[in-house]
Amino acid sequence: MRERGISAATLLEVIDTGDTRYRDETHLWAFKSFPDRDDNLLCAVLVLEDRLIVKTVMHHFAVL
Repeated sequence: MRERGISAATLLEVIDTGDTRYRDETHLWAFKSFPDRDDNLLCAVLVLEDRLIVKTVMHHFAVL
C-alpha cells in the first residue's frame, strides 16, 4: 500500500463507503474514486469469512 500511496484510512474508506460488486456470497470488490488521485478508481478485493480479509488493493482499476 505504501508503494501505491494508499493509507489505511483510505483503504477503510473504500471498504466502508465504496461501491461493491459480489462475485459470489463470500468474494467481492469494493471500489471508490478519489478526485485528488490521478490513478482512477481504488479497489479492494475482499473475502468474507469469519472476518473480512483484504486479498489485494488495486489502483488504475476499471469497472466493466
